[in-house]
Amino acid sequence: MANNITVDDGAAPAGTATLSFEQAMAELAQLVTQMESGQLPLEASVAAYARGSELVKYCAAQLEKVEAQVKVLEGDMLKPFAADDEGVQ
Repeated sequence: MANNITVDDGAAPAGTATLSFEQAMAELAQLVTQMESGQLPLEASVAAYARGSELVKYCAAQLEKVEAQVKVLEGDMLKPFAADDEGVQ
């Protein structure tokens, strides 16, 4: 488990400022796999849970930023996917 938690300025959860969205998701998936294995000691499980919580917050914030950018690009009028309207019976 990567343990690169650092103190930062509050702009992003600790230790996530230099991660891309994809890196954060990969680390989160790795943490989930480790926790689901049931092989982590209690203290490591708590640390993994805390890190996972930070990563979830970071990823959610990144998705919110992208959603805001898409709204601007679409003129603040998001459209449903064509698949939702076509061929559904």
